[in-house]
Amino acid sequence: MVRIFGPRDVRLKALRDAFSVQVVARGQEVRIEGPDENVRKCEAVLLALESELNSGRTITDEVVERLIEQQRSAPPAPGTPGVETPPETEPWPGATPRTPGQTAYVRAMLGSDLTFCIGPAGTGKTFLAVAVALNFLKRGGINRIVLCRPAVEAGESLGFLPGDIYAKVNPYLRPLYDALHDLMDVRRVQRYIDNDIIEILPLAFVRGRTLDNAFIILDEAQNCTVGQTKTFLTRLGPNAKLVVTGDITQIDLPSGETSGLVDAQERLVEVPGIRFVWLTEKDIVRHRLVRLILNAYSQEPPSTAARKRREENEGGRQ
Repeated sequence: MVRIFGPRDVRLKALRDAFSVQVVARGQEVRIEGPDENVRKCEAVLLALESELNSGRTITDEVVERLIEQQRSAPPAPGTPGVETPPETEPWPGATPRTPGQTAYVRAMLGSDLTFCIGPAGTGKTFLAVAVALNFLKRGGINRIVLCRPAVEAGESLGFLPGDIYAKVNPYLRPLYDALHDLMDVRRVQRYIDNDIIEILPLAFVRGRTLDNAFIILDEAQNCTVGQTKTFLTRLGPNAKLVVTGDITQIDLPSGETSGLVDAQERLVEVPGIRFVWLTEKDIVRHRLVRLILNAYSQEPPSTAARKRREENEGGRQ
């Protein structure tokens, strides 16, 4: 809490001044009082600061100022009188955010035209992005949904795949289809695809396109190269939203190839209007064992650690 609030709660004072709200911190709880829109924006800054801290970044006054300015320039939120925007808490029936990190992610997608979400498996990155996209489609805010995923195999070669280019990339897009089918009737999904309301866009065909009036999702972006990422991001057209998701701990690119998502995280984090959300193991909503498995793989196996200690001890005796 001290790292977020700063010495003598100096950053809480900055939030009070920026949004004209009352912010009181007691123990591990924060109470915000004021106009609904101002409270929402102040809360969004606090959630973003928590996300920065969870990602291992140092919170500085410059970071706080940047996040405050992003919220000041963000469009009005759901519930603001005279503004028709999707609901914050449940972008689509059955897709309610279940953790503070997921809530920050949904709000980032609602309030920004370009959102990056980086986090481990099972944190709902793809599922929530598809839910928000369907909500925008239902409201008429966009005309279509564009789904894209790099065709990079996870550690094994599938060899030759029959069919046209769309049949070849379909296996790689299965997680996006699964999210759609979890949220909407299978026949309706197929009808949307047949009518190009939902477009499956192979990454190889994105060059030269301008994606406008669309909600675009680039999934598994950690497996895009730097060049592919730059090309894709610059396809963003008028009245379009782009969500980029990925897990930088599961990069399947050839050895020596820089991940475009890692590169974008370093290049674009300070760009106004672009939101980054970092999810952690605390946001995993799959089976309870997934979090334990990820924790186990983040550490050395016991046998390896024991062998290292034995070698160090033997070296000391020599």
